[in-house]
Amino acid sequence: MSEIERIGVTRRWSDVVIHGSTAYFVEVADDPQQDVAGQVAQILAQIDARLALFGSDRKDLLQVLIYLADLTDGPALNELWDNWVPEGHAPARACVQAALSPGYRVEMVITAAARRSRG
Repeated sequence: MSEIERIGVTRRWSDVVIHGSTAYFVEVADDPQQDVAGQVAQILAQIDARLALFGSDRKDLLQVLIYLADLTDGPALNELWDNWVPEGHAPARACVQAALSPGYRVEMVITAAARRSRG
């Protein structure tokens, strides 16, 4: 059985959980004062940084679940997303409307192949 590795553990959550060769994590904007485009840009950069922690990159994304506070923000999200995801390496993706914490316009739940563990 594969060992579970947790990175950035708090009482309520871990920044990343790795089981076997799969990593799981969630990203929200560090600055919720930004508009939706600003929040999406922040999250995509945060995903890049998080993937680097375990030797992965955008090509290793398996699935991304996107929660938008308002589905009318979809076009702004898609424009940034389409420029960020490498051609031919799009993950499985779903995008739904959800009630998010005040100020937050978007939240992403990411599953990715982990190339190496941090340890």
